[in-house]
Amino acid sequence: MDWFISTAAAQTAGAAAQPNPIMSMLPLLLLIFIVFYFMLIRPQSKRAKEHRAMLAALEAGNEIATAGGIIGRVTEVGENFVTVEIASNVLVKVQRNTIAQVLPKGSIKAN
Repeated sequence: MDWFISTAAAQTAGAAAQPNPIMSMLPLLLLIFIVFYFMLIRPQSKRAKEHRAMLAALEAGNEIATAGGIIGRVTEVGENFVTVEIASNVLVKVQRNTIAQVLPKGSIKAN
């Protein structure tokens, strides 16, 4: 019977401790963060940077399209607002950050 006791003692003494579950999940969490960074965060910050540069370069005479779909020519540029002429003698004041894109010159007359 001694050989049963020594076998049981050897099994309990030789058993290794289980690794920490957080440490085993760490590489997966790191991989998920890297994928999110390159697929979501980085492109969005790049688009935001380009939009800020476009708004900084805005000047009177540019043809623009707003996020609401209004197309017109910029007549006056302020700190927070831009005055846009959408038809002859029809001026609309819009917030500067609602401008979606600057159109090429002559785009309004082409339509």
